[in-house]
Formats: sequence, structure tokens, C-alpha cells
Amino acid sequence: MRIAAEAGRVSRERFLGEGWGVRRKGDGSEVTDVDVEVEELIRGELGRWAPGDGVFGEELGVAPGASGRRWIIDPVNGTANFVQRVPLFSNDLAYEDEFGPAVGVVGMPMSGEILAAGRGLGCWVVRGPSYALEGARRVRVSGRGELRGARVQAHNFGAWEGELLAALHRLVLLVPSTGCMAAVATGRADAAVIAGPAMGYEDIATMPVIVTEAGGRISDLRGADVLAGDRSVLVSNGALHDALLEVVGERAHSRDLGELLGGD
Repeated sequence: MRIAAEAGRVSRERFLGEGWGVRRKGDGSEVTDVDVEVEELIRGELGRWAPGDGVFGEELGVAPGASGRRWIIDPVNGTANFVQRVPLFSNDLAYEDEFGPAVGVVGMPMSGEILAAGRGLGCWVVRGPSYALEGARRVRVSGRGELRGARVQAHNFGAWEGELLAALHRLVLLVPSTGCMAAVATGRADAAVIAGPAMGYEDIATMPVIVTEAGGRISDLRGADVLAGDRSVLVSNGALHDALLEVVGERAHSRDLGELLGGD
């Protein structure tokens, strides 16, 4: 929690300040000086606190460890928003052991919240500025059981193919958003569909443990393991998951998912 709070402090200060640069990576996506600075900060803290663990970060790559366990860092999840001065981004940190996803931490510095979950420990929100664990509040997904009229958030849906949008719009209140997974885990939304051409492992590594510990369900749009799938994500309160898979999954099975989502 302390690492997430410090990463949030730095990224918030830089977001509100000036003087950081932006460049394009080889895949065409943007990266800022702040992405690199925050990842270096997190790596430094992990090196002192868990020196035997491996680390994989979006900007600085892989540092192998001897323990067989690893941390996954997305220092600024939502760099495009950060660059455009849209205050919707997060600092994401996941931990995997020999049994799979074990810890997920999502710091949301502009709202002053940290969402954290551990396997078997539940999902919790801590608020700043102190981020004291004594003030942590346990959160759970919504209890909605009917798909029609459900509040479903969507990331990057401006690029989606019209057939998928139309199918969802007929049934649910579809809301464009960033931070969809957190909204579902805290019960602020009933489900979320997250997909896009630039989704990487680091973008979704925090999700499985956070969603499941909040009582929800997560898969890719075809219903498969989200970490082994095609980088599409369906997050729900659990009760709506199968019904949503029927809507989006049959289209994902019947044609190329990249085409369905408006990709090349």
C-alpha cells in the first residue's frame, strides 16, 4: 500500500505540473517521462522489500528473480489520458506466485483511492491522503441479477464495430469509461467490457484477484481465462456473466475479435 501511495503521489504531482516529455514507442503507443519515473520508483521499492522476486514492467521490461514469484507493473495505466490531461489513470501493481495471481493493487491518484485485494483476503478500498489501513473499507460487486437495464461500462468503445454496440445497447445502459474494472469491483457498475488493440498483459494482471475477491467473475469475451486469452476482458458481478457472454461471445466466436472491436 505504501508503494502505491508513493507512486500515486509522484504521478499526481507530475500530472498537475509541467516539464515532462512524451514520445512514441515502437508499437506507436505513447510513453511519458512519468511512466518511466514511476516504474523506476516501484522497482526500487520492490528491490528493497522483495529482492528475490522477478519484475515485469511495461516500460523497463523483465528483471528475473530467484524466488519463482514476480511483480507486474503498469506504472501509468491510461497514458493517453495522462498526456491529454484527462484525470483518469491509475498505477497498477500485481503479484503472482506459484498458484497464480495473488495480489492486485490499483492506485487512483486523482480520486485519492487505492483498490487492493489479496487471494483469500477480500477486496478493499483505502482513501488518501493517509491511506491508513485502519480506514480500509471492504467492497463487493453489485447484487443485480437482471441483464436488461444493467449498467455496463466500456473502455475504448468508440473503436468498436457497430454490431457489438447495437447488441449491447438493446439490453443494457452502456457507459464509456476508464477504470471499468474498479467500478465493477466496488459495485458502482454491474459489468464492464474492456478491449482494444493496445491491451497488454500488464494492463490486466491486477484484475483476476481484485474481481474474484470482490465476488465477481472475469474472463475474456469468449469465456476463456483472461490472462491466457486474447486480451479482451469481460468483468461482471458474476450473476450477469453468462448472459453477457451470450451477447458478446457468439460474435467473438463467429468472427475475428479484432475485426469485431474495430481493429485492423
